[in-house]
Amino acid sequence: MVSFKALLVLFSGAAVVLGERVGRGCGTTITEEKLAAAQAHFEAHRKEPLLAKAAPVTVHWNIIYRDTTVNGGYVPDSSIEAQMQVLNDDYAGSGISFALGDVQRIQNAVWFSRLGPYDTVAMENEMKRLYRKGGASTLNVYTVGFEVGQTADLLGYATFPADYSLNPTDDGIVMHHASVPGGTFSPYNLGRTLTHEVGHWVGLYHTFQGACAGVGDQVADTPPEARPAFGCPVGRDTCPGGGADPIHNYMDYSDDSCMDHFTPGQITRLKAQVATYRQIVD
Repeated sequence: MVSFKALLVLFSGAAVVLGERVGRGCGTTITEEKLAAAQAHFEAHRKEPLLAKAAPVTVHWNIIYRDTTVNGGYVPDSSIEAQMQVLNDDYAGSGISFALGDVQRIQNAVWFSRLGPYDTVAMENEMKRLYRKGGASTLNVYTVGFEVGQTADLLGYATFPADYSLNPTDDGIVMHHASVPGGTFSPYNLGRTLTHEVGHWVGLYHTFQGACAGVGDQVADTPPEARPAFGCPVGRDTCPGGGADPIHNYMDYSDDSCMDHFTPGQITRLKAQVATYRQIVD
């Protein structure tokens, strides 16, 4: 298996692409070849959940902050609680729920500003080695600022379920502190960044994976999509013949207020993924 991370990047500014406001963009390195290999491994080792609902996933929060201001990343308990509610609301009906675990606040201005997936691997490894808790079925969330270099426009990134056995310490989600409910990262401040990244953590791909060709997102009921959606372009159809683009899906890049569901096929996939790789079983 090849290890890879799912990246979710936010490009700032008022640029326009094909009539759509630029918002979320994808920095993932997943190739069609790697995805096909991951899918083959999944099918060879697949375990199916037995019942309708698994035990709650414990979510440990690691708040990396520069100072105790809002801009300095000091996420308050009220925002964490609101984010947990959004997460549970968005995953209602999936068979997976989430329970708040420990909340650690770690003052480290360097991690807060510089940490990201590009050229700070040693830094990230150090942080996770010191603060990550639990096993494959435990979700660790790290909030940072993404302020400098290639990280300056980053919104978040996650590991996939099959990555855990290759590097357990790396497992988890790193996200921008201002994307939590009530944060300052409008229009991505309703909590859907974590919903999206948890989607990767439970084994889902972007709805636009493979564009109009390729192996796609491995889910039959998400119409193919040539490119990610920005804003909320209702009625857009970038892959003729497959149905309107799934712009309201949590695994697209629409504004937070535009996202509202997973499909039944995505739920089937994520339940089998976590049963297979995360020991989250009914």
